[in-house]
Amino acid sequence: MTLRRTAIAVVVLLLGLMVASGSALAAPRPDEYILPGDEVFPEGIAFQRSTGNFFVSSTTDGTIFRGHVRQPEAEVFLPGGEDGRTTAIGLDVDDKKDRLFIAGGGTGQVFVYDIRSGEVLAALQAFDPATGPTFINDVVVTRSGDAFFTDSMNPVIYRVFKGKRGKYVVEDWLDLTGTPIEFVEGFNLNGIVATPNGKYLVVIQSNVGKLFRIEIATREIIEIDTGDAELTAGDGIVLQGRTLYVVRNALGEIAVLQLSGRLERGVLVHTITDPSFRFPTTADIARGRLLVVNSQFDRQATGNPVLPFTVSSVELWP
Repeated sequence: MTLRRTAIAVVVLLLGLMVASGSALAAPRPDEYILPGDEVFPEGIAFQRSTGNFFVSSTTDGTIFRGHVRQPEAEVFLPGGEDGRTTAIGLDVDDKKDRLFIAGGGTGQVFVYDIRSGEVLAALQAFDPATGPTFINDVVVTRSGDAFFTDSMNPVIYRVFKGKRGKYVVEDWLDLTGTPIEFVEGFNLNGIVATPNGKYLVVIQSNVGKLFRIEIATREIIEIDTGDAELTAGDGIVLQGRTLYVVRNALGEIAVLQLSGRLERGVLVHTITDPSFRFPTTADIARGRLLVVNSQFDRQATGNPVLPFTVSSVELWP
């Protein structure tokens, strides 16, 4: 009788633990994530699928934060100022090789880090700001492992890759002079994404609200016909299948476009807004949700941000 009661008690305990574990797994994710610090003014974000971690950049001093989709608060991963990284803009994760690529904005720099150790693998000068305007804004890692960076002030797309003996190299991969991407006054190329098959890049030109498709093999550029869709102030972009999310920073919204099979046309199908948006700049998809960075750049000059700085978590469309 004692053994039977003990067995029953063990079964009840195990069932209780299973229920508790299931409840924890089913617990809702936070609607927003807090970034520590009073002067963060974040910009870029990148999600690491293999771990559930995401990384956010600070424009103020180059700090890189690391959060997890199940935890409400992020932490400092790479302190600002390390390795000459005084500001950080766009980010992307190479899940296959556990690397984090960082765009260095007006410094003209690009960085590569080992996500596991935090070790800097490369700190490269893509463009010398002493020779002219530059703002290396966003980055995408393609299927090949190469990383492509946009420059909002200088008509060139940079490529970072491993050269001889495993040394990282940065090159002017594509000169945009005389192409359909015509640079004008203001912020030009901004967000950049790649198709999963590694065939195409898609970029947005913020000041004129145009999207372009670049074939990587031939470097051919075509403008994507988006009809009467208004895409000015387009910042970060996210591609899932043939659905393109365009974060429009000053408008505080995300335009959702459905692209054609060869990315030659796009139709505006939805607009995402949320009360939590505060001058959103970039986004990434994380396990069925859209993580959106609230930069508060409109409050940077006055020095009165709404604290804490956050990353919003909103539903995908549809």
